[in-house]
Amino acid sequence: MSTRLYVGNLSFEATGDDLNEIFSQTGKVEEAIIVTRPGGGRPRGFGFVTMADEQDAAEAIRQLDGQELGGRPLRVNVAKARQES
Repeated sequence: MSTRLYVGNLSFEATGDDLNEIFSQTGKVEEAIIVTRPGGGRPRGFGFVTMADEQDAAEAIRQLDGQELGGRPLRVNVAKARQES
């Protein structure tokens, strides 16, 4: 079963390809996206990575939380379900 991870504290230069590259070192990545602002397309400093396997996701959190990417320490944890307002 796949697991979606939140990746925060990203530099504005980070790309989905960067996330895919770093997270694929810990397991199979199904999707890696950077969240951007509506209209302008400017990155918001966070993204999501969907790992194919729960164990790979746990390993990604263990290895990558706090690791630097683009001079900033990553914050990696399991993404919470979005609250409807």
